[in-house]
Amino acid sequence: MGDYVLVCRPHDEGAMLERSAVLAAKARQQGYAVQDLNPHAWFGALGPNPPKRMQVGGWTLIGDVINRRSPHIPSCSDSDQWNYERKLVARFWGRFVGVLFGSKDQPTAFLRDPSGAMECVVWQDRGLTIACSSAEAWLLPPVGVWRIDHDRVSDALHDLIAPTGPLMLDGPIALQPGSIQPLPLPQRAELIWRPRDFAQISLGAAPRTQEAMARLEGAIDEAVTGLADLGGPLAAEVSGGLDSALVAATLTRRRPGATALWINTFGQTPESDERRYVRALARTLDFEPHCQPQVAKPMTADWIDAISGGFRPGLNGMDYPQDLAWAKQIEAHGASAVMSGKGGDSILLQAATTDIFIDLWRQRRWRAFASEDVLELAAANEASIWTLWREALRYRGGLTQPLRRAHPILTPRENDAGLHPWLEELEAFGPSKCFQIAGVADSVSHHGPSALTRAVDVRHPLCAQPVIETCLALPAWVLTVGGRDRGLARRVFADRLPTEILERRSKGEMTRVYGQMIVENLAFIRSWLMDGRLAALGLIDREAADGELTPEVLIWRGQYATLFTMVTIEGWVRSWEGRLGQTA
Repeated sequence: MGDYVLVCRPHDEGAMLERSAVLAAKARQQGYAVQDLNPHAWFGALGPNPPKRMQVGGWTLIGDVINRRSPHIPSCSDSDQWNYERKLVARFWGRFVGVLFGSKDQPTAFLRDPSGAMECVVWQDRGLTIACSSAEAWLLPPVGVWRIDHDRVSDALHDLIAPTGPLMLDGPIALQPGSIQPLPLPQRAELIWRPRDFAQISLGAAPRTQEAMARLEGAIDEAVTGLADLGGPLAAEVSGGLDSALVAATLTRRRPGATALWINTFGQTPESDERRYVRALARTLDFEPHCQPQVAKPMTADWIDAISGGFRPGLNGMDYPQDLAWAKQIEAHGASAVMSGKGGDSILLQAATTDIFIDLWRQRRWRAFASEDVLELAAANEASIWTLWREALRYRGGLTQPLRRAHPILTPRENDAGLHPWLEELEAFGPSKCFQIAGVADSVSHHGPSALTRAVDVRHPLCAQPVIETCLALPAWVLTVGGRDRGLARRVFADRLPTEILERRSKGEMTRVYGQMIVENLAFIRSWLMDGRLAALGLIDREAADGELTPEVLIWRGQYATLFTMVTIEGWVRSWEGRLGQTA
């Protein structure tokens, strides 16, 4: 997905007119295609797949706007200020932001679509109102206007979902997906779309399995074909897992011949090499996979710096050498976009744990024992039915455990961060539905910038609004029918995927690969963290790091993903302190 810049000014005279013109000239120098939206506002777009614009009522929508096949328009009160906008995000889906202009061509509100596929950061600077998707250095305000919020940095280190919430910067405002930000700033944003509103549907009468299958099939078909039709020759990720296989099966049925490259990456350990499953999928769907080994290069400060210039830490771009290799292969095959299977684990519900029975018990009580899946669920979790029942009786509603990282290197938080806005007021739901909602919040991170997104348009159909809304509205035990992870999806695609993938119980695992990467780069990581800004700010315990960052402890403890997160956030803090002149 490309980037955009939107600049609005209140007058046609003085310093504001000159500053707006200077920014427009700089945008053109950077390759943005600049056009006027009205006499007081201009818009710049940059590829790949540069954002388009369209008018819907009074809203100017920027990005990819796709009509829903069978929209469910909400019933809204006439007194609701955002009545029209709630219906707008039900009528359309895609990857877009919106701006509403009022009198004298001035912006009165911004909107971000529920998927969060396109960033929207807004601020006001010396009379201008600026909104954009990427942190262009030439666009930022003078040194000293913004500050890094160290409490939010700490939140991001400890909280798994925090990096998709408010920015770690004090100054600009990032819109939450599915929200409207009124102007002038600062005013409280309005959430016009929340996952729990759709999850509430799952508390009603459960549909029969065949009906649920039809809904899920239609949603995946709508998301895959909608994103495939955005234009440009396609590549598709085929990891060997179920999620990318669902996307591949839909592509080959609905858009045969549209995919120029089927790309797979395999690691050097048995559990990270999934070519067996990729080849089985290729035989079933009749395509030729292009398999390439995982690229590993020494970690350097330049590598980290290359992914640290965004509004958020570059967590989506941490596999920098691999992203560069993929971009090279995709472009070499003439493709300009790639379809991925990311997001399916959370949204299609991979976690067929004992929590599923708790959701079932809360809605059906004693009738839960009559479910044909209870025995399978108990056996899969090596638990008795009575254990399932005991856990259900103990559950009190909402999230059963905080979505926190725990590592001896991290300095404990004095106060817990506030909940992500999508995770509030979940007491009506069982633990499986709560964690699915948390997974939806986390899925926004898949759209983050990386070396790959800068080269080609990366599309995530399983993180698209039609799939998200459909899955949230289905009970957890329906999504895991048969006591299987993503059981409903397996049944939907039973006649289109090879048995090796449909019946697979294992999952591709890169833990040893990334563990080896950490060990091989341990000297760099020790220096980067122990002599870095997080340690200087007291967010990392230097003494603990000295004892923990050794090969022996790493092999025993693992937690490689947490270390990658620390390394990435350290890079972001260093980058932004340099930009803002904030280093103490």
